[in-house]
Amino acid sequence: MRSRLSAVVLVLLVIAAGCAGEPAPARAVEPAAVEGLTTPWSVVFAGGTPIISERDTGRIVEVDPGGRVREVGVIPGVVASGESGLLGLALRDGHLYAYSTGADGNRIQRYPLLGAPGSFQLGPGRTLLDRLPAASRHDGGRIAFGPDGMLHAAVGDAGDSASSQDLSSLGGKILRMTPDGGVPPDNPFPGSLVLSYGHRNVQGLAWGPDGTLYASEFGQNTWDELNIIRPGANYGWPTVEGIGGAPGLTDPVQQWPTDEASPSGIAVRGESLYLANLRGERLREVPLRDLGTSTEHFVGEHGRLRDVAVAPDGTLRVLTSNTDGRGDPAPTDDRMLAFPAP
Repeated sequence: MRSRLSAVVLVLLVIAAGCAGEPAPARAVEPAAVEGLTTPWSVVFAGGTPIISERDTGRIVEVDPGGRVREVGVIPGVVASGESGLLGLALRDGHLYAYSTGADGNRIQRYPLLGAPGSFQLGPGRTLLDRLPAASRHDGGRIAFGPDGMLHAAVGDAGDSASSQDLSSLGGKILRMTPDGGVPPDNPFPGSLVLSYGHRNVQGLAWGPDGTLYASEFGQNTWDELNIIRPGANYGWPTVEGIGGAPGLTDPVQQWPTDEASPSGIAVRGESLYLANLRGERLREVPLRDLGTSTEHFVGEHGRLRDVAVAPDGTLRVLTSNTDGRGDPAPTDDRMLAFPAP
């Protein structure tokens, strides 16, 4: 089916009648698609303009209203190997923040985003944090600003599971920092960027309307997770994978078998949280009022899904990840799909 997709301008989310109180799976009809992307990883918005990172090329690209892709710039020194490369993006106050892998580890950098839609370019970069644990797997990489104005960053354990429980290491953690990379005085561990620990490989961060922080996390062999993040909490890795009920450890609010999930980017729209799933090849919707349930959309229709974001017009934008070496790419892959609000 993916090989027959064309860049048509309408996608319908159909809610089946007679299922009051239980959302029915949405259906895509001829999705509008931005095509020809290479390993896209993150999408953010400068006004109404999508800005996308490409993991393996190190490129930042923008998308015009007609779906055409233009290179904004290339992040210098990106080392792409396996799951490493140019990963998460965030935008704030005219600056583009990028999480990427360099020669000496993962780093978070900030670049002025200059110009206007159709002619954006990157100004001189500044490194806010570097030498973060990096490897060809478990690099984390999602960054996002919370409603408190602080930059949050998901750092994977880079294959060193013991580091997740070591508060002197930034591996296997969610970090919280000022826009300049400093330690906020109200972080749970004085003098530390660490917000929460005991993580394996968090790849999604999103806030609900009430300010609750949610995170998606890759498990190892059994369970992938959706967690509510509390300052100072321990999420159990490597002692526990999924719901363990162990004293002193925080359990996920929902878990899924790894072959049905691998949740990467997440986004909140209205009263629902959406998770883009890689191995599971589906978009999951979790109602914020019932976090233990979920509805699956587009199962197997578009291949691996890397990120989901809410555009200023309310549409969901979803990045596929079929050119990452683990997918089955169609001729038009990778793509950014657009799904209007129901």
